[in-house]
Amino acid sequence: MKELRKKIDSIDKKISRMLDERAHLVREIGRKKEGTKTPVYVPDREREIIEKLKSETGNKGFPVEAKINIFNEIFAASRSLQRKLTISYLGPEATFTHLAAVKKFSDHCNYTSAISISRVFRDVEKKRSDYGVVPVENSTEGIVSHTLDMFVDSDCKICSEIIMEISHYLISANKDKKNIKKIYSKDQAFAQCRKWLEENFPGVEMIEVSSTAKAAGMAKKEKDSAAIASHIAAKEYRLNIIAEKIEDITENVTRFFIIGRNTPGETGCDKTTIMFSVKDRVGVLHDMLVPFKKHKLNLTKIESRPSRTKAWEYLFFVDFMGHINEKKVQSALKELQESCMFLKVLGSYPVAQG
Repeated sequence: MKELRKKIDSIDKKISRMLDERAHLVREIGRKKEGTKTPVYVPDREREIIEKLKSETGNKGFPVEAKINIFNEIFAASRSLQRKLTISYLGPEATFTHLAAVKKFSDHCNYTSAISISRVFRDVEKKRSDYGVVPVENSTEGIVSHTLDMFVDSDCKICSEIIMEISHYLISANKDKKNIKKIYSKDQAFAQCRKWLEENFPGVEMIEVSSTAKAAGMAKKEKDSAAIASHIAAKEYRLNIIAEKIEDITENVTRFFIIGRNTPGETGCDKTTIMFSVKDRVGVLHDMLVPFKKHKLNLTKIESRPSRTKAWEYLFFVDFMGHINEKKVQSALKELQESCMFLKVLGSYPVAQG
């Protein structure tokens, strides 16, 4: 046992020394970036490293997911060695968007809570923040329309995406659920837990507030109330967990966009999001999809939104696999643009790892 531990100690020293060597190289890269427009956060480079790790890891080695988590922490620490990033997110603290931001960027950043999605976009546009994190869709409740609407007039680019499993907790200052007379939460949280609430709290008043974190704050003040929020909110507000994982669908996933001012390079596993509008005529949407089929581009999502400029005119938001730098993508978009009134590329970015 002692001999084995000595070997582990030796390996740990090597790991520590090599992390220091990596830090030295990261600082050198940071110095070379000074005075240029090269961003500190380079998601395509990080994705490249992760893919190499996956290919080099055998079945009997260190668990792949654990290794990826370790390297994500290394990436976050390395960014801070170049410059500490400022990240704006739809707040307040302990919301799911906040958790998504910390999941991606770790604790090595300055975080700014924004009161609205539009404020997150403005923070990035005005360079008050390097990046912003906003929710875009939920697997149960669908699209977050406000996020899509913001891209109409904004120059922000989608530079990454986060996929995060969402689990809801019923939390309260009270320990006995029989004493709960009202429940606070955000509208989407209520919708994702509707059946559970009907079965367990029939007739109890449901009060919508602006965020799950605010709901937790209300539950803290009112002893006969509870909130639907995250387990982090329970810890943050020192509330009791009455019930855990109360969402109706177990695979409840939310997708978040990281918005910035740059477009990442190709990784070989990328997604592009575009927005376009067309004149209303028979078969127009079919015609719009033809270039994607012709150039063998896989569409992963299509969503429509009112244009807000004229009644019954719509904007279409499309996600497809591929990067804007690829020739087949450029060819498809060129053909698409010939039939569009308006076409805008919102970003090309690495597909989320889950």
